[in-house]
Amino acid sequence: MPSLKDLRNRIAATKATQKITKAMQMVAASKLRRAQATAEAARPYASRMDTVLGNIAASVAALDNAPRLLRGTGSDQRHLLLVCTAERGLCGPFNSAIVRLARERAAALAAEGKEVKFFCVGRKGYDQLRRTFPRQIVEMVDLRSVRALHFEHAEGIAEKIVALFDKSEFDVCTLFFSRFRSVIAQVPTAQQIIPPVFEQKSTDALGGAIYEFEPEAEDILNDLLPRNLAVQIFHALLENAASFYGAQMSAMDNATRNAGDMIRRQTLFYNRTRQAMITKELIEIISGAEAL
Repeated sequence: MPSLKDLRNRIAATKATQKITKAMQMVAASKLRRAQATAEAARPYASRMDTVLGNIAASVAALDNAPRLLRGTGSDQRHLLLVCTAERGLCGPFNSAIVRLARERAAALAAEGKEVKFFCVGRKGYDQLRRTFPRQIVEMVDLRSVRALHFEHAEGIAEKIVALFDKSEFDVCTLFFSRFRSVIAQVPTAQQIIPPVFEQKSTDALGGAIYEFEPEAEDILNDLLPRNLAVQIFHALLENAASFYGAQMSAMDNATRNAGDMIRRQTLFYNRTRQAMITKELIEIISGAEAL
């Protein structure tokens, strides 16, 4: 049976942990507002760019001189999974949900006889994937030193992906991230980015007008497709950041509540133990006095 001192130390340690989780919850809540606003502001641009490129690409996709990033290699044997996760933990199942989706896709592709490779953005996803796929990870980008995400970070990742594609390292690239919906809801998402799969838009997505392009559509796509790749990756990183802080805020709130319940149970057990020891000492004193 633990002594009263041990019980007091346990209660003090739990209270210290509760203070830490409460502080982390408040920090995550303050960062969430800015991350959510940034992610929501990036959505219209990414969606509109996808719409414009989809309309331009529809007219040249079947041509032999269509950009290689648009038409692909003509094969789907080799797949690159671009898995974006957080650099830190203590955020509930946020990282595990993204990695689980990537693992399920990898298992399905392997069952079809496809070759699968991983490109990891974020230390947590890399740590989980290297246990199962140590030889299939081609590169890992560590963003721990980055205090605020900027477009150049996504642009650097996009350049590495394009370089791998130019070397014929893969045929299809799929982006995995978590789309922010609310503080308690983050949706793991898979999006094919090479060759791009554009959403089906209505015929009047560009206002119902017919456009002539200057320069030619092929030249526009040669310039915009790499930029769109960086835009989609940047959008995924921003969604991930908002989702991470939302998940961390929720996880730390649950941890703070659990610590409070644990403190109440420990305090009750401490009081009962203390009362039992006092009662035992009184009985010993009374028994000794009666023996005399």
